[in-house]
Amino acid sequence: MAKEFTRVDRLSQQMQQEIAVILQREIKDPRLHNMITVSDVDVSRDLSHAKIFVTFLGLEADKVKANLDILNDACGYVRSLIAKRIQARIVPTIRFYFDQSLDQGIHMANLVEQVRREDDKRRIEAGQEPDRKPKIDQDEDE
Repeated sequence: MAKEFTRVDRLSQQMQQEIAVILQREIKDPRLHNMITVSDVDVSRDLSHAKIFVTFLGLEADKVKANLDILNDACGYVRSLIAKRIQARIVPTIRFYFDQSLDQGIHMANLVEQVRREDDKRRIEAGQEPDRKPKIDQDEDE
């Protein structure tokens, strides 16, 4: 029977939790945005490198690069804090990357909402009633 989680997966999860706490409580740089979310940690198979994917809630796109630079400048300090907190012989070198999936998801949701509003407007202009319930909910009611 194969293991449910590999060592790499367990280390990724543990690092994600620890880095989230470290960024919230330990990093005291006033230039750094205070709403940082660690969305994923990708550890290489040999455990030597880790990509830390972060999102900045409510931050303008032009300030994201500056915040990433601040985090990457502090990656040695963050790595030393991780080494003290986890039980591992090898602590990967870390690098921070911006996770665009949250922004893309919000953008897609806005596009869908815009199309639905335009569709409702066209229905009203055609003398029909706007579609208020999604098709999935209509099937459940019947």
